[in-house]
Amino acid sequence: MKYSMLLSILIVNFCAAQVSNRKLVWEENFGNKTLNEDDWNFELGDGCPNICGWGNNEKQLYTKTNHNIHDGYLKIDIKKEGEKYTSTRITTAKKKEFTYGLMEVRAKIPFGKGIWPAFWMLGSNFSTVGWPKCGEIDILEYVGREPNIIFTSLHTQDSHGNTINTKKTKIQGIENGFHIYAMDWTKDKIEFFVDNLSVYVFSPVVKNDNIWPYNQPFYFIINVAVGGNFGGNIIDDSAFPQEFLIDYIRVYQ
Repeated sequence: MKYSMLLSILIVNFCAAQVSNRKLVWEENFGNKTLNEDDWNFELGDGCPNICGWGNNEKQLYTKTNHNIHDGYLKIDIKKEGEKYTSTRITTAKKKEFTYGLMEVRAKIPFGKGIWPAFWMLGSNFSTVGWPKCGEIDILEYVGREPNIIFTSLHTQDSHGNTINTKKTKIQGIENGFHIYAMDWTKDKIEFFVDNLSVYVFSPVVKNDNIWPYNQPFYFIINVAVGGNFGGNIIDDSAFPQEFLIDYIRVYQ
C-alpha cells in the first residue's frame, strides 16, 4: 500500500475517533450564493476610530466586496489596489457562539511576505471586558514571512497579550492544497491539531479568569490581514492578489 494512501486512511480513522462520541451542532458549508448574515457579521474599514490598524498596525481595509462564494467555497480576496490593501473580515459574534467542543476548518491559505490569514475565536464578553481579558483562541495563523510554519496560540490576561501560550509547527509545503485545522476544547484543556496531528496542548493547573477565560461562549473570526506587528513590516506587493479558501467549518459537542 502506498504511503499516501495509508496516511489518508489513518487520518480518516483518527477523525472518526475524535467525533465518535459527539454530535455535530453547527456546520457551515458555504452552500448558498451569498454569505448567510443570520450567522455572519462583517467588520469593515481600518478599525478607526476605536482600534486603528485593528490593534496591530495592520495596513488593510476590510470591505464587503473582497469575498465571494463559489462551488461551496468561501473565497477571501487579498488585493493591492493603488496604495491600499483590501481584504475581508467576518465574525459570528452574537449569532453563533460556543462553549467547549471540537472545532475544525478545512482551508487553503494564502502566502507571501506581509500576508496574515487567520481562523480564530474571541470570548463573547469582549465588548465588556476588552482584550486580552476576554481570551483569544488562534486555531490557525500563518504569516508569509515564515513559510512552512503554522501558529496555534492562546492569548490571556496572564500573558499580557504577548502570549507565552503558543506553538510554532513546521509543516513543509503547508501552503499547498487544503488542510484541516482543529481545536478540541474541554473544561480542562485546549488541544490543537493540524491534519489531525496534535501540535499543542494547554492545560494549566490554575484556572482563574486571568489564566483560563475559556469557560464561556466564544465566537469565530475569519480574516486576512496585511502587514502589522505580527504580519511584518515588509510586504511583497508582487505576491498580490492572493486568496484564502474555506471549504467548511464544523463544531462537534
